[in-house]
Amino acid sequence: MKRQNKLHSLYSQQGLTLLELMITLSIVGILLTLVAPNVRDILIRNNVTSQVNEISGIVQFARSNAIDEQNTAIICPTPDFSNCSTNWDQAKMVFNDLDGNGNRSEDEELLAATSLPPKSMTVTGPGITVRFNGNGTVSTPATIKICHQDGEAKFARALFISLQGRVRLSEDTDNNGIHEDSAGNSLSCI
Repeated sequence: MKRQNKLHSLYSQQGLTLLELMITLSIVGILLTLVAPNVRDILIRNNVTSQVNEISGIVQFARSNAIDEQNTAIICPTPDFSNCSTNWDQAKMVFNDLDGNGNRSEDEELLAATSLPPKSMTVTGPGITVRFNGNGTVSTPATIKICHQDGEAKFARALFISLQGRVRLSEDTDNNGIHEDSAGNSLSCI
């Protein structure tokens, strides 16, 4: 009989008291208030980093290809993988410009391409194609800027392509939370 009462008392409690429930909900509410904004920032930073890595990779590939093939390699945004445009929110392509016309002809092989950036990102770049010479240099330095759609400067990043053809990522040299352009001014997404 004692054993039966002992088992009954172990299994008789089947819920929470109102006080326990209120304490649990308060703790969950506090955690969500503190954590949710940080999660948003982490997700945005990851998306920006992904775009930076994809564009940097294809730019470095174009330079390496120009050196290896001793040709002019072009990287440019494209609506159709045949023609270059100036809208860097489109996919990017790399090809050897054998005829020197700045657009991909039928006999010029598509060497690499990126996907479209997510709709939450905006990408701006030079108004011309980035043209790598056979020695890896470019005729005009270029900057490609990646921003989140909300326009917050803390998420802005830039890739700088020097005359020597080297690619460098923007940095926050003054530790104010905003990366700077090549002249040392804070990047802006406006």
